[in-house]
Amino acid sequence: EWEPPMIDNPEYKGEWKPRQIDNPAYKGAWVHPMIDNPEYNAEDAKDLAKYDEFCKVGLDLWQVKSGTIFDNFMITDDPAEAKKFGEDTWGATKDAEKKMKDEQDEEERKKAEEEAKKDEDEDEDDEDLDDEKEDSEESEETVDHDEL
Repeated sequence: EWEPPMIDNPEYKGEWKPRQIDNPAYKGAWVHPMIDNPEYNAEDAKDLAKYDEFCKVGLDLWQVKSGTIFDNFMITDDPAEAKKFGEDTWGATKDAEKKMKDEQDEEERKKAEEEAKKDEDEDEDDEDLDDEKEDSEESEETVDHDEL
């Protein structure tokens, strides 16, 4: 690992920072003005986004590793109800899902090992063929030359 030389630089004045120029018109950090909305009705807003039932849930997910399963969605504002629902649904299936995932991972690992071994064997066969080809070319070279 590279380390900088320990020679002092007589021109070094410390870490560089941009110059600060005074601004006589500066009035402090900007704060947006609070403007009343004449169409806002607090009574209407009280029931905003409250529905008797939801029929669809949309998700936009980014996954690093595939194989994640999403199911049993619940929308609530009651933590106790959410915990009970989680234990009844996810708690009942998590062990079986983990076992299934582990088995799939093991199968994929075995397939990858077999392919790697097959590729290794093919590479060795290719090297043997290359060696045979070189030997035959050398013998042909010696036959092609006539002695004077």
